[in-house]
Amino acid sequence: MAYSAEEILETKRMIEEQGLDVRTITLGINLLDCADSALEKMQEKIETKIYSFAQNLSQVASSIQEDYGIPIINRRITITPISLLLGVLQPIQELPLKDIQAFNDPLFHKNKIASPQISDEVINSCVAIASTLDKVAKKVNVDFLGGFSALVHKGFTRADLCVIQSLPEALSQTERVCASVSVASTKAGMNMNAVKMMGDVIHKIAMNTRDNNSIGCAKLVVFSNAVDDNPFMAGGFHGVGEPECCVNVGVSGPGVIRNVVRHLRTADFETLAETIKKAAFKITRVGQLVAQQAAKRLGVPFGIVDISLAPTPRPYDSVAGIIEEMGLESTGGPGTTAALALLTDAVKKGGLMASSYVGGLSGAFIPVSEDFGMTEAVRRGSLTIEKLEAMTSVCSVGIDMVCVPGSTAPTTISGIIADEASIGVINNKTTGVRIIPVIGKEVGELVEFGGLLGSSVVMPVNRSSCEMFINRQGRIPAPGHSQRN
Repeated sequence: MAYSAEEILETKRMIEEQGLDVRTITLGINLLDCADSALEKMQEKIETKIYSFAQNLSQVASSIQEDYGIPIINRRITITPISLLLGVLQPIQELPLKDIQAFNDPLFHKNKIASPQISDEVINSCVAIASTLDKVAKKVNVDFLGGFSALVHKGFTRADLCVIQSLPEALSQTERVCASVSVASTKAGMNMNAVKMMGDVIHKIAMNTRDNNSIGCAKLVVFSNAVDDNPFMAGGFHGVGEPECCVNVGVSGPGVIRNVVRHLRTADFETLAETIKKAAFKITRVGQLVAQQAAKRLGVPFGIVDISLAPTPRPYDSVAGIIEEMGLESTGGPGTTAALALLTDAVKKGGLMASSYVGGLSGAFIPVSEDFGMTEAVRRGSLTIEKLEAMTSVCSVGIDMVCVPGSTAPTTISGIIADEASIGVINNKTTGVRIIPVIGKEVGELVEFGGLLGSSVVMPVNRSSCEMFINRQGRIPAPGHSQRN
């Protein structure tokens, strides 16, 4: 791939003046061969394998940054969803299978089946694995490690239930471990038992980390149609169809896009879309270069470039700012969803022209606390959870880094998850929920997280009860259009 002198100088300007950066180099690692019935042996295998692949990751990222002058903000690792390994542990093997089967299929039982009780020994085993992951993440000097995950969109295994029920302890006792749970897909429908469970789990995580603004919840995403090659956190994991190890890069440039939109105040929509597309092409070329160099220097395959516009708390690095430069008084007002749809589509088209391997969640992220403009829109009252939900029908992910009152009922959190997952299922797209019930905070209060997580204002939640709906058991069937073959 040849780069012209003009292109290099333009990229230099985008970096120096418009905040262009590579948000993350993420190394995906398969851990399936680390499964072992003995906990200590599994911990040893996991640590050894991750270290063998990732020991030079941080150094390689720094060398690329120095050689090309491209800021690389994070170094990250994704692993095989951990529940796929833990099922071989002896204490988990001993859980009564009939209880799991009954919980998965309540149609065979007249009475409602409670979630199977998981012993402290099993929970402690899961937390021990999370601690090992945290330890090796620190050892190889990466910012986050994603994949403490379970895929339960069609039902639970014994290991899935154990991982999910260990999340409150695992995420409150580790610093760099991130988790995700897949509760729905277009092909399978929605596992409402899992949706209900996640409302309770998120509330427990919030309680366990209440001394730090319930920040543990920022390390957990609940997905529909989760993707296997997502380099971003907290929802990244290394899917079972992925190679033994690969490099995935997440490149971001809201400041670049905002700059080009700012100079098109009177342009028609076609011109606006075409200009954004061309800028996204240039941004993706930077990501492609970094990804190929990282793969070469690490000696592993190049996976994908994720071209999502990932904002930061810096005022100019805002997706909300792009939307408002298009001509809206405030993000959240009439026209917001249309503007976001135009932006997401143009970014994807530009990226697809620049690389043959665009993947992940490419488009535009709308994490409220991480986007200065989004937070200001919440403060002004123009952006609500309901409007965010509408926006997620066209953006990359979903309800992301949203702070709600700590007094919000777990069933209400489950209802928000169900609504968001439904958008993903019906529209055959990835959606996610990363919601933070901040214990001790109420509507309008400021919450400070720091770093890339930024700050936000606690948003009001519709208090109308959905408890009876959430307490139903079973799965919501897949939509008719899922039957494609």
